[in-house]
Amino acid sequence: MNALTTEWVEKAESDYRAAQGLLPAIEPSGFVEAVCFHSQQCVEKYAKAFLQEHDIPSERADSRMEPLYSTCVSIEPDFGEYRGDFERLDDFGIEILYPGYSATTNDAREAMDIVTRFRTFIRSKLSLDQPSTSKGA
Repeated sequence: MNALTTEWVEKAESDYRAAQGLLPAIEPSGFVEAVCFHSQQCVEKYAKAFLQEHDIPSERADSRMEPLYSTCVSIEPDFGEYRGDFERLDDFGIEILYPGYSATTNDAREAMDIVTRFRTFIRSKLSLDQPSTSKGA
């Protein structure tokens, strides 16, 4: 795995750990949007790691999930099963951090379910060992 791919994976894992750590506290503390955001960021960064590993650099700027999905599925058709997940996570990008949009507890749980499934899938595509929550990915 090339060095930049490894950095993307490490950043994705950081978002995964954040979402996972905040999930138990969503009801009493209101971390709903944070769980949704970090879930979306994890999937985005893992997708960028996948592209980087295939020598397709991605923009650092925040982007919509659809173009990212389309590029990934053009390389690996197995991404096709995640189309709806990418579309759903698009709701939890940058916009969720600003007034005018709110997420629910169910949204946070759904986002965590999506990221957990996708993380297992993408780690296998990147030939990483079993998913772990350790820093070393």
